This record gives sequence, structure tokens and C-alpha cells, in this order.
Amino acid sequence: MSSRNSHANKAAARERLRAEREREAKRAKTRRQVIVAVSVVGVLAVAGGAGYAIMQAMKPSAWEAAKDKALVKPANSGSDGTTVVIGKPEAKKTLEMYEDPRCPICSQFEQAVGPTVKKDIDAGKYKIQFIGATFIDNGSPGTGSKTALSALGAALNVSPEAFLEYKSALFSAKFHPEETQDKFKSRDYLLEIADTVPALKGNAAFAKAVKDGTYDKWALVMSDKFNDSGVQGTPTLKMDGKKVTAEGSDNAPSDPASFTAAIDKALKG
Repeated sequence: MSSRNSHANKAAARERLRAEREREAKRAKTRRQVIVAVSVVGVLAVAGGAGYAIMQAMKPSAWEAAKDKALVKPANSGSDGTTVVIGKPEAKKTLEMYEDPRCPICSQFEQAVGPTVKKDIDAGKYKIQFIGATFIDNGSPGTGSKTALSALGAALNVSPEAFLEYKSALFSAKFHPEETQDKFKSRDYLLEIADTVPALKGNAAFAKAVKDGTYDKWALVMSDKFNDSGVQGTPTLKMDGKKVTAEGSDNAPSDPASFTAAIDKALKG
């Protein structure tokens, strides 16, 4: 090989090596830029996630927000929206019923005495006025009493009959949960129960009202009515301002016979 070709080859080799080093330097620079960019995006994502989490934590709960909503009054709830009186207009007296949807004793009362109450209402023996409570949400922390009461408002908006049937279903042995199990907080579960009531099953307007919490504010106002009543527990029955109790007890009657005896006594004044 001539000296000329040897020098030329070495020069070419040096040029190729220089070019390769430049390409490698560019690739390294590109990698560094990508790493920096990804790191910046990651930091921003973490910061953004933290900011979103903080914003979410600062947002009021659905029930806190419901306090500031306009009151939507269900049909069949009187001019003030919370006077739920059901029965024949000619019935002369009204039995006030104070109940909390999560109350286990209310559930037992409804299962034992509910059919007798329904029979008496249909016969025009008396009307009933329902006053809903939500105090169990405080004692056994949860939202089920409020959520179920809101769903009852949606049922009342359909009809008084739908309201009574739905209330009976909520308190039934099949669906009523233990006091410590806040199953009524689930609107899906409340709709599942509603499917057992013919007037509510497949009722799109009712389902929307339950899911949207249309009567959440109503549930809070109704609960305030209970709190202002001076009644200390549920179930409580009153007629003409006096408690209706089982003989020799300060509690509501827990069986049909004692209930009928107490009601007949209250009706006589």
C-alpha cells in the first residue's frame, strides 16, 4: 500500500470516528433532554395530583352542600313541604309517627304493627303524620338515615301509597340492615329495594331523584323538624300531643294487640 493511500485511509478513519463521536454526543444530549422533560412532567403530575387532592379534600361533602341547596318539596307534603299526612280526609284524628330509617326498633315495630296501621288508615280510623329522623347517622356514623329519608321524599312525590309501601320495604326483615351497617348510604341499594314497590319499579323519574339527591335538602329540613319536636327517640307515637304507649310502658306498642288497645284509648281522648 502506498504512503498516499495509507495517509488517506487514516484521514478517512479519523473523519469517520469524529462523525461517530458527534452523532453519539447528539444522541446523549437528546437522551438527557428526554430525561429532563419526563422528570419535569412527573414533578408537574405529582404537584397537580397533590393540588387536586387538596382541592377535593376542601370541597364540602354532598350533605354539607345540600344545606345550601334550594328546598324541593315533594308532592303530598303540605304547604311547608314537611307535613306528610296520609289517610282519609274524614278521619278526625291524626297519629304522629316519628321514625329514623336506620332505627332497628322502628324496623321491628313496622314489621309487627305496620299491617295494622295500614288497615286502620284504609278504614279511616285515623290519619298518620310521618316525621323522619336522622340522629342515628350521628350515633353510628354514616349517612344512611339521611339518604333513605331523601329516597322516601322521592317516593312521596310519586304518591302517598308508594311512600307507605316503600317505607314498609325499607323496614322489612329482608332489607333493613343492622344499625352498625350503613347500607342505606348506597343509593343503588335504595333503588334495589324500590324495585319491590310496583309504583317505583322502572320509574325513571323516581330513580333520577334518588340518584341526583333531589330531596336531600328536604331530608335535612325534615330531620330539623324532628329535632325541634322534643321527641327523644324512635319509634315514638303521639296523638293529640300525648304519647301513645303500651300499657305500663313508656315505649310504643310492639305488637298488634297492644297497639290497637293503645290507639283505641287515644282515640277516646
